[in-house]
Amino acid sequence: MKKTIAIALLSVLPLCAAANTYDDLLSAVKMGDTASVASLFKRGADVNTTDQEGNSLLMLASRDGRLDMVELLLAQRAKVNFRNSSGDTALRLAAFNGHLKVVERLAAAGAHVNMSGWTPLSYAAFNGHADVVRFLMRAGADVNAASENGMTPLMVATRGGHVAVVRTLLEAGAADPNLQTENGETALDIAVKTQNLEIAELLRRAGGHAGQALKLEVK
Repeated sequence: MKKTIAIALLSVLPLCAAANTYDDLLSAVKMGDTASVASLFKRGADVNTTDQEGNSLLMLASRDGRLDMVELLLAQRAKVNFRNSSGDTALRLAAFNGHLKVVERLAAAGAHVNMSGWTPLSYAAFNGHADVVRFLMRAGADVNAASENGMTPLMVATRGGHVAVVRTLLEAGAADPNLQTENGETALDIAVKTQNLEIAELLRRAGGHAGQALKLEVK
């Protein structure tokens, strides 16, 4: 009986050790403890470990703007374009939170600036991060890329009232102000609806017009 118990305990110990390593790794990344993370890698921890939501270590570090941790993970060959269950990437999360230095580093490491659905540019525009928007445009981001329902970076910036982002997107005729959502709305329609009058004027100056949805309402 004692022998059976001893064997059972021995079989459980590796599982407990693995669980502890997993928890320690996630905790260290979230705290930005690069020394502990580097030590865990030396002990065999996987650089592409994910949390329960499917976020990789690189995604967690990028989301929190921890550049030193991002550098460490990239040096360990973390998957730059890994996606979580929501389709987000490390670059998307860094752009959403306005972490310019991390965005620049990820782009240099080969992170995709263009993708289907919501792009890093749309994420940055949504939260009003004009500096990130400007960088992504220089890095080749499609300024008119639309989400599944037709929302463009210009539209989401307009809805959020982010004047500086709208100006940046419209510079040199980059963004098309007359693209429409699946409901027939243009950026100008959104500006009028949300009472963002300064943005509405910027859009009109850029040649923006009402979309099909507003025209149908007028009739």
